[in-house]
Amino acid sequence: MQLDDLFRRYFGSDDPAAISPAALEAGIEHCLVDFGLQKDRDKRFALWTLLYMLGSAPDLDIAFKNEEDREAARNFMDLMAAGEEE
Repeated sequence: MQLDDLFRRYFGSDDPAAISPAALEAGIEHCLVDFGLQKDRDKRFALWTLLYMLGSAPDLDIAFKNEEDREAARNFMDLMAAGEEE
């Protein structure tokens, strides 16, 4: 899953600055529904990272049953935090 593709699918644009607040809210809701229905671990993780970047990701203990997935999510969170410090 490519980030641009996810933005087009859920928000109608691959330019985050062009997304209206209403479209953002509707897209996040749609993404959360798809996240809850998704069975593929990789796709599920991709949706979670998108939701995380938008400040709407479910808590790790709710989002991932597998500890390996939770650890990958923690690593992603650490990388994002390190990028913000630069």
